[in-house]
Amino acid sequence: MTDFVQVSTATETREQAVALARSVVQGRLAAGAQIIGPVTSVFWHDGEFGTGEEWQLLLKTQQVRYAELEAHLLKHHPWQNPEIAAVPIVAGSEACLRWLAANTKPEPAE
Repeated sequence: MTDFVQVSTATETREQAVALARSVVQGRLAAGAQIIGPVTSVFWHDGEFGTGEEWQLLLKTQQVRYAELEAHLLKHHPWQNPEIAAVPIVAGSEACLRWLAANTKPEPAE
């Protein structure tokens, strides 16, 4: 088990996904992001069954940065109640995990 997680969310458009990914990575809340899409989603929302096209974001971060990442996503996400889920990264190459740790360090306080 590592101290890292992969966080997923989705947006309605590619542009929204790119904007969220850029803000998260620039803020070092995640070391990197992949945007996948469009994907077809099948879901229940507000008591109604639906399908739709979305753009999925996969974000890699340290477990200790998750709360900040979630708060940022909730503040900047175009949806009022977006799905945000994290799963542990149980293993990874040493070089990849070093990169992840190095690029999600909080900025030093001034």
